[in-house]
Amino acid sequence: MLSRLLRTYLRPYKSALLAVVLFQLVGTIASLYLPSLNADIIDQGVATGDTGYILRTGAWMLTVSLVQIACSIAAVYYGARTAAGFGRDVRSAVFHRVSSFSAREVSHFGAPSLITRNTNDVQQVQMLVVTTCTMLVAAPIMGVGGIIMALRQDVGLSWLMLVCVPVLLISIGLIVFRMVPQFRAMQARIDEVNRVLREQLSGIRVVRAFVREREETRRFARANDDLTGTALRVGRLTALIFPTVMLILNASSVAVLWFGAARVDGGEMQVGALTAFLMYLMQILMSVMMATFMSIMIPRAAVCAERIAEVLDTESSVRPPERPVRQVSRRAELELRDVEFRYPGAAAPVLSGVSFRVTAGQTTAVIGSTGSGKTTLVSLIPRLFDATSGSVLIDGVDVRDLDPRMLWTRIGLVPQKPYLFSGTVASNLRYGNPDATDEELWEALEVAQARDFVEAMPEGLQAPISQGGTNVSGGQRQRLSIARALVAKPEIYLFDDSFSALDLATDARLRAALRPYTADAAVVIVAQRVSTIADADQIVVLDDGVVAGIGTHDELLGSCPTYVEIVESQLTTGSAV
Repeated sequence: MLSRLLRTYLRPYKSALLAVVLFQLVGTIASLYLPSLNADIIDQGVATGDTGYILRTGAWMLTVSLVQIACSIAAVYYGARTAAGFGRDVRSAVFHRVSSFSAREVSHFGAPSLITRNTNDVQQVQMLVVTTCTMLVAAPIMGVGGIIMALRQDVGLSWLMLVCVPVLLISIGLIVFRMVPQFRAMQARIDEVNRVLREQLSGIRVVRAFVREREETRRFARANDDLTGTALRVGRLTALIFPTVMLILNASSVAVLWFGAARVDGGEMQVGALTAFLMYLMQILMSVMMATFMSIMIPRAAVCAERIAEVLDTESSVRPPERPVRQVSRRAELELRDVEFRYPGAAAPVLSGVSFRVTAGQTTAVIGSTGSGKTTLVSLIPRLFDATSGSVLIDGVDVRDLDPRMLWTRIGLVPQKPYLFSGTVASNLRYGNPDATDEELWEALEVAQARDFVEAMPEGLQAPISQGGTNVSGGQRQRLSIARALVAKPEIYLFDDSFSALDLATDARLRAALRPYTADAAVVIVAQRVSTIADADQIVVLDDGVVAGIGTHDELLGSCPTYVEIVESQLTTGSAV
């Protein structure tokens, strides 16, 4: 998965990667050339007392060092830009894939996990890219070049490389092998911490209302301790790496000086050559250390890449049509024909055999007991889910055949849980129609019975709205959500229990104001209160996902026992009329 992800999203950066390789090559060659120049200064300058040779060679060493520094800076620059672009592209791909998910896929992964995958997981792979550009590219060049240059200095000590390099590789490999499962566990622990924290922040009122602060604190502490324990295990293994590397490096230096001194004493090599051989051995071991350091990052990045690829490879159950319909007659007509919906693996369908029709200027209400499938039914119309059988048609065309953007622009949905975005009142109202004028916004606010409290805000339409609309009340949030749908002026309005937070008087005024505003549109209202839907043109009664009756309020009172039961549970039959 990691290699596939890198191949796919690094392809646009081939030129930058080529520049990284070239700069690293030149910089590493310059670094490998310096010990040879240093050996020449010792053997041919210091040993013979030739000050001019020392100065000339020293000036050349300075030039080579400047070239090395310039190439290193350039390589890091292009590597960092490549990694940043890679991270941006992967995050964008994950975001757009998640945006195409239906509610089914979102619930499958869970919001905390999707957030972690698009932030922490992408960051881990991005770090691998930047480290590869700055370290891994140079490591093989330095390793191979160091071996060649060391052999040029003295072949007799080459056996030390055959001992030191495998010892270092085996030692680090054993540590990395134990780290891989811990990295896999760490990402799952991060998901768990995010999930618990998100639940507690979202449900803070419930936590405080039931005095569950201590229990929730302990629950978060358990998740946090699990993550901490895993991180500590990874940290302990990581802490072993550098002492191991330094032990092998120092032991190698001692071995080179021990056996090299004997060769110098016997006249088989010069002091400068011994010094250069020692520096080349250090460079070889450093290249091995860089490669092993990368081997620490690769397992974790591989785990993260698997999680990212899992999202990217998941196809939405709501797929866009291959040949989308982009032009239909604007009749504002909605029809459900024998619709059934069943969740994957469920024993029974949520909806079965649901059929009804809504025309322009008509208001259809949907009512039923909790769990009867009302919200699921509304979700099928804008394709938040797709019906498992039957058809949902808009203006005579199945919604599965309509172009998704065209479908969504024809529908104004006010969800059961109203959600406002951080910004202002105006920016939230213009969410469905960015070109709406202030007059249109005030008109929609007046119809939604929200004008009074918006005018009372010091900034009016520019009043700030916090994320989720938490700085306004539940009823105000609902009315602003209704106004947002009205500003879009769609052909079909879907109100999913959107009046539940309103008092009866406000509810009545809002419904009265809605009728002339939505006279040319088809309106579907899901409600729990009978008073909200009593004056609807037709009422669809759901009972365990099946249509128990369709008709007006008066007709259902005489023909539908389920509706009568709902009415009697709320108020007397006489007061319901």
